[in-house]
Amino acid sequence: MPAGHRPRHVARRDPRAHWVLFALGLLVLLAGLAFDGYARGGGGGSGRPGLATSAATPLSGPFVRADAGDLVTRTLPARTIALTFDDGPDPLWTPQVLDVLRRHKVPATFFAVGSRVDAEPALARRIVAEGHDLGSHTFTHADLSAAAPWRRHLELALTRNAIAGATGRQAPLFRPPFSSRPGDVTPADVAALRDATGQGQIAVLADLDTNDWRRPGVDAIVRAATPARGAGAVLLMHDGGGDRSETVAALDRLIPLLQDQGYRFTTVSAALGVPAPAASGVDRLRGTALRWFQALGAGLTTVMSALLAVALVLGVGRLVFQAGCAWWHARRRRPPSRGVWAPVSVIVPAFNEAANIRATVMSLIGGDHPAVEVIVVDDGSTDGTADIVERLGLPGVRVVRQRNAGKPAALNTGIRYARADLLVLVDGDTVFQPDTIHRLVQPFADPRVGAVSGNAKVANRRRLLGRWQHLEYVIGFNLDRRMYAVLRCMPTIPGAVGAFRRAALRDAGGVPGDTLAEDTDLTMALHRTGWEIAYAERAIAWTEAPATLRQLWRQRYRWGYGTMQAMWKHRAALRERGPGGRLGRRALPYLVIFQVLLPLTAPAVDVFAVYGLLFLPAYQLAAGWLLLLLLQAVTAGFALRLDGESLRPLWSLPFQQVLYRQVMYLVVVQAAVTAVLGSRLRWHRMARTGAAAALVPNIYQDRGHV
Repeated sequence: MPAGHRPRHVARRDPRAHWVLFALGLLVLLAGLAFDGYARGGGGGSGRPGLATSAATPLSGPFVRADAGDLVTRTLPARTIALTFDDGPDPLWTPQVLDVLRRHKVPATFFAVGSRVDAEPALARRIVAEGHDLGSHTFTHADLSAAAPWRRHLELALTRNAIAGATGRQAPLFRPPFSSRPGDVTPADVAALRDATGQGQIAVLADLDTNDWRRPGVDAIVRAATPARGAGAVLLMHDGGGDRSETVAALDRLIPLLQDQGYRFTTVSAALGVPAPAASGVDRLRGTALRWFQALGAGLTTVMSALLAVALVLGVGRLVFQAGCAWWHARRRRPPSRGVWAPVSVIVPAFNEAANIRATVMSLIGGDHPAVEVIVVDDGSTDGTADIVERLGLPGVRVVRQRNAGKPAALNTGIRYARADLLVLVDGDTVFQPDTIHRLVQPFADPRVGAVSGNAKVANRRRLLGRWQHLEYVIGFNLDRRMYAVLRCMPTIPGAVGAFRRAALRDAGGVPGDTLAEDTDLTMALHRTGWEIAYAERAIAWTEAPATLRQLWRQRYRWGYGTMQAMWKHRAALRERGPGGRLGRRALPYLVIFQVLLPLTAPAVDVFAVYGLLFLPAYQLAAGWLLLLLLQAVTAGFALRLDGESLRPLWSLPFQQVLYRQVMYLVVVQAAVTAVLGSRLRWHRMARTGAAAALVPNIYQDRGHV
């Protein structure tokens, strides 16, 4: 091989390092979403439904601590009140409670949910700054009596860290959620209390539960909070977890009422003589990191919710618009054709196409259109492709040999050798039906039309991967082409079946070779030179689709990368008028949104779906997924019927959405990274199996052509 000449059919190593960052990014996203879902999982209230009092294990006082393995309790002295508030801090109700306490100069103890401390750190600091206690109420308002030991430890540790990070103080006090009076403690509660007090915290129950979370009315709350016969009491109220307007109003009446009866108010720490010491620097750092991570998770949830909503609207809108355009394309009345019978030159670029080349050539010369010449350009094949064609000895079929220079160069070589002014460009793994060429050239009756796209179909569709590609071709590609035809902005004439005027190719400068999607690049160039592009949906060609995931990856990687190259190359069409402007302002935004941006966001959307499986009601997810699947199935059935195809492949549609779709968006990720890095991707050739060739006897069985 001469120096400086490099074969074009050479695969280079693709960039791979980004996959590590990609996986780490998805893990961080999932971790952030999961933590936010965990943090949002708390409830409220102090009652546990169905509490079996017969199984209770009474304690003698509301203050519980561990002493030599036993639980020791204490009570408040007479006419002493400890106001306690659970489930905050709440940005609406906690400030109102604090205002009432400050107005009456009364201290209180707040048992805060750790996740809400992270969400409202300023309120936590205000509680401490105004002389109140801030204790732990677990991180998510979890029922510790029903939780595993590791969950109990995690809930308490996270809350201690949250309080330390927000206030700089430790949290020696703890109240278990759904707890109430000492006499209502169950054996399971005792086990949870042992775990908590074993970590050095003092558990605080209540003497009087106001049940204000039920919103029984201000009078009922005041009555429930008034001790009998001057007894001391720990009062249980709430500053978060719901509407606390009754609590605020009752508190404003209760404090003066009890003061008039000679009661004094104290914090739990003052009553027990256990002030909250300063937190260590490590605890503060952990608490700050925890708060930032929770904020990150909340932000990610908000962003992903918005992204999912946008993706759903765009996806559903696209299906509806595609179907509408396809219906209009099928129904609209076209002007009667005068009939185009001009000679046609068919150009077949071939590199190692021995498996299909004989069938391809036979299908091209066995059709209905007269005066068809076939030019096979052998692009340096090493499998005897050119010899197979020459041994056929068919009239009107020529073989041109050249050094391996790539498909665009082979096409341009064939164009130079062609005699006709109407040219059909076809891949070497494609088989035409008898009427394909004639139907393909009919739109040239309109002198404004410079090129025509045919309808490519998957030949090897018996296996699941081929069936998925068949659905993709019919639903996606051909519905898109009908839509593009209605909008007059067709961005791609497939290499498998397309026809061109010689004058249009000359205006476009021939088949470009500086992108890997030469068909898209050429079609866009034709628009920009002022030519119209038509779609002949009944000009059918059968092509061999990739039979393995590896081959599919390589093909779609090249397509995706090449399409991005072509879009960037023709970005100036956004500012143009006429056919070029329609391409720039209709097709290019559509391609950017649906072939680049949405596939790039699809991995994150799938991670969000995992988050939904973990934290959202299953019936909502199932209903949403089934609704989308039904819409896709209806659209798919419509597309299959438009193309005269059987509906039987629809059974594989759910699996396509779950498995095939992921491969497709990962290909776009790889292509986008390659484009951003500026790597030069070479042609990845697909190994042929002869699946398209196997169709020839069926297509021509009634014509005697085999």
